[in-house]
Amino acid sequence: MKEVKAFIRSSKAEAVIEALYDLGVADITLIDVMGVGHHLVDPQQARYSIHLVKKYSDVAKLETVCRSEDANKIVETIRQTAYTGMPGDGMIYVMPVEKAVKIRTGKENKEAI
Repeated sequence: MKEVKAFIRSSKAEAVIEALYDLGVADITLIDVMGVGHHLVDPQQARYSIHLVKKYSDVAKLETVCRSEDANKIVETIRQTAYTGMPGDGMIYVMPVEKAVKIRTGKENKEAI
C-alpha cells in the first residue's frame, strides 16, 4: 500500500478531486494549508503583497491511501490536472504504508482500503 500526498494550488483542488473520482479514487482527505517559500510565488494570483506572498501561499493538501499498483496513475492524474506551468504548482510525495485498519469492521490492509 502507498500513501499519496500532494500539495497543490487551492484553485486546482476541485479539478484534481474530480479527476481522481473519475479514476475511481473516492477516499481523499483535503486540507487547506499555508505553504512557505519563494517557489510558491505567482504574482498574478497574489492576494497579498509580493513580500508576504513570498512567505505564505494558500495550498491544498490532498491525501489518499491506495494499492501500490495504483500509485503511479494517481500521481500522474494529480500532476496533469494540477499543472499550470507556473512556479508554485506543487509537489507530490509517495510513501509506503505499513498497515491500514478499518475501525468499524476491523478489516486490514488492502481489504480496509
